[in-house]
Amino acid sequence: MAGGIRDTQSGDDLAENHEINVTPFIDVMLVLLIIFMVAAPLSTVDVNVDLPASTAKPAERSDEPIYVTLKEDMSLSLGNDTVTREALGVSLDRISDGNKDARIFLRADKTVDYGKFMEVMNLLRDAGYLKIALVGLESLPVPHGAAETTAPSAEPKP
Repeated sequence: MAGGIRDTQSGDDLAENHEINVTPFIDVMLVLLIIFMVAAPLSTVDVNVDLPASTAKPAERSDEPIYVTLKEDMSLSLGNDTVTREALGVSLDRISDGNKDARIFLRADKTVDYGKFMEVMNLLRDAGYLKIALVGLESLPVPHGAAETTAPSAEPKP
């Protein structure tokens, strides 16, 4: 007991209590906590300002995204058209109207080597297109330990 009196065998003398009474300390800390909880929201600046409206047009988004595809046989396609590596920059300039800030969506077959994929990214960078988005398929997570199912490969008929 923090404020208790100890009974000693010496009669009327009371022994000194050497225990710290933390109850007042806890009370003060709780009061300070409540004060700060009330005062903190009041210390934020809340000035009502009537901001002027902007007349600028929002940035237009391209109606059709620009897709560059690296196929399994390492050929490149820009949209639906096959393009050579040398003509990639010129073709991109034609499609994007010379807009180097156009976002290019790059996708590749999953059997393509990482080095070949990076070569195409370097071609895009050398052509001046730095906003490159990588495209992939979304899939559901496979539970750990579950057997993976693969789709049967479609072989061309003669």
